[in-house]
Amino acid sequence: MSYNLKRLTESAILLAIAMVLSLFEFSGPWVLGGSITFCSMLPIVILAQRYGTKWGLLSAFTFSLLQLVMGLKNVQYAPDALTAVAIIALDYVLAYSVLGFSAAFNGVIPNRRTAVLVGIIVTFFARFACHFVSGLLVWEALWPNGLGWAPWVWSLAYNASYMVPEALITGIVAFLIFKPLQKYWLGEDLAKPAKPIAPKA
Repeated sequence: MSYNLKRLTESAILLAIAMVLSLFEFSGPWVLGGSITFCSMLPIVILAQRYGTKWGLLSAFTFSLLQLVMGLKNVQYAPDALTAVAIIALDYVLAYSVLGFSAAFNGVIPNRRTAVLVGIIVTFFARFACHFVSGLLVWEALWPNGLGWAPWVWSLAYNASYMVPEALITGIVAFLIFKPLQKYWLGEDLAKPAKPIAPKA
């Protein structure tokens, strides 16, 4: 199988796995809103690690569009087009696309396992930041929290209650499976595409 075909096939499979995992949601008594999945974003991280940041961004963007389709009911709450665009951008497109940067630390941090964990922490925090801004600017305006909390406190607590456990679960699983699947994380099993031969002068 050629490199490009293998990349497309793997991406389709891993995106499908990510979507299936996102359907299995759970929460605990500490969760103020949102839901926790069992590593639904890990397949996107793996794609970025195997094929690089550019492909990771494309995969993450595709995942964001799939999540948007699944969450269209949330967009329907928007009273106007501007609010709808804000929800689409902050809660879906930007929030999930940032996962594509999870391999950006590979050349900065020598230890690849550590680089993977840092990538997860940073990109999950970036996703949290998108939801935090959305909660502050969009959802608090639509449905003010009934606890009397300051908007920024509520958005921080609400989004951290599910994003922190999600990041912890994903980080732990990635750490545990890195060593036995190291050659796949590093893409050592991939036959790189041959470089084109320069024409003779």
